[in-house]
Amino acid sequence: MQINRLFEIIYILLDKKTVTSRELAERFEVSSRTIFRDIETLSAAGIPVHMSKGRGGGISLLPDFVLNKAVITDEEKEEIMASLKAMSAVNQGKTDTALGKLGSLFGDSDTDWIEIDFSSWANGETEMETFSTLKAAILGKCTITFAYNSAKGQTTMRKAEPLKLCFKSGAWYVYGYCRQQSDFRFFKLRRIKELQVQEETFQRPSPKQIFSQETRFQETFVQLKLKISPSMAFRVYDEFDSYQQLADGSFIAEIQYPKGQWLFHYITTFGSHCEILEPEDVRGEMKRELEKMLKKYE
Repeated sequence: MQINRLFEIIYILLDKKTVTSRELAERFEVSSRTIFRDIETLSAAGIPVHMSKGRGGGISLLPDFVLNKAVITDEEKEEIMASLKAMSAVNQGKTDTALGKLGSLFGDSDTDWIEIDFSSWANGETEMETFSTLKAAILGKCTITFAYNSAKGQTTMRKAEPLKLCFKSGAWYVYGYCRQQSDFRFFKLRRIKELQVQEETFQRPSPKQIFSQETRFQETFVQLKLKISPSMAFRVYDEFDSYQQLADGSFIAEIQYPKGQWLFHYITTFGSHCEILEPEDVRGEMKRELEKMLKKYE
């Protein structure tokens, strides 16, 4: 109990600069004599606590004091602060207290170089509400039920054991064991509706890693070779790692993409500025899909 009180006294002094023994005694519900003994303990441990009497006096730390004796380097301190700032993007500001405390402990720490927002431009609040509900279910090991809109436009009711929240390719997913399919599945948060956390709990452990394993997520990928017009250069730079620019300004780009309707949707976002070169079967499927679309305008 005393060690917790000692650390909190340091936090208070770092934050408020000067505080009276009476204020500390009232906060911790102890006597002023106990506070004086705590101050003696901190002084003996090498913490430069200063006490002054009279009006405006009280207990304080030396102005330039920071806890720089921790067994971590300055670079590690910066990484800790940056990680906490990144985590605030999914904890909706709940890490602000930790950031403030560690910022005081570490001294000046520049984290203004990074700002992260995982929410989408549209319906961001709804997605974060789903995220928070799923986080609580995962930590509490509670089963969930929800309506899920598949890529084929079908809506089905699901019951699952949520194991992990994952961010991949610009979208949030929950990974878990689907009771209906009797197998592990990824569910995109934006397609989850009517989410309910159940009282029923489960004991299945959460996997250490997912994306490094052979999963169904990877089984449906196909290697695409595309020809993209110069006017789409900004998308080539943003979305492709492997590409070459031809003499006419167009690009030959390659990418792995999951098969299915979302593949055709992705290609059509380029309009007439993209052509599938390989594989031949996907090129043929794309041609048939475009012919079906064209018939709707005849």
